[in-house]
Amino acid sequence: MKRKITLKEKYKGIIEWFEQNMPVAQSELNYNNGYQLIVAVILSAQCTDKRVNIVTPSLFLKYPDFDSLSQAQFEELFPLIKSISYPNSKTRHLIEMAKKIREDFDGIIPSEIDLLTTIPGVGRKTANVVASILYDKPVIAVDTHVHRISNRLGLSKGTTPEKVEKDLTRQIPLEKRAIAHHWLILHGRYVCTARKPKCQSCGLQQWCSSFPLG
Repeated sequence: MKRKITLKEKYKGIIEWFEQNMPVAQSELNYNNGYQLIVAVILSAQCTDKRVNIVTPSLFLKYPDFDSLSQAQFEELFPLIKSISYPNSKTRHLIEMAKKIREDFDGIIPSEIDLLTTIPGVGRKTANVVASILYDKPVIAVDTHVHRISNRLGLSKGTTPEKVEKDLTRQIPLEKRAIAHHWLILHGRYVCTARKPKCQSCGLQQWCSSFPLG
């Protein structure tokens, strides 16, 4: 029977394990600059990074910057991303996003979360991802993976992304928040998967509130 550990001990142990076992953790989206990053992150909502990476090369070739994307026609952009989830709304969002950044922010992606969330297609999760990667902001984006892992490990009992984000932000040191986002996503993507978590090979067993699941 496992000794009951405190929340502080849980966070400390999990962070130390990731630092030792996953010292390098970053987005699996392919991008070369801020423009490509925000486009890829918008496309990745409820879609795999693998699929996004298949689609973006031809998109970036035809629309290499905010100026060209802001002038895109729906009928021209849609075919390039039709294999992505929700292609209709994402086509509109990409064009409107490019216009907004070009017209309201002089072509520069804002670094503040409140400003980022005024951009079409950019919700809080997308804003946090962009701010974290592009500007090294100490914020944690909560997607389905992060939400699931946080609940399973016992890092948060939050039922909404906002609540989970608050719990993680409260407990994870400021300088580790950016990489912690990637730790949790990658762990959820490859180990603590939604349907068949690989509990027996998971290095976080001793801190996990849900072990064993699988």
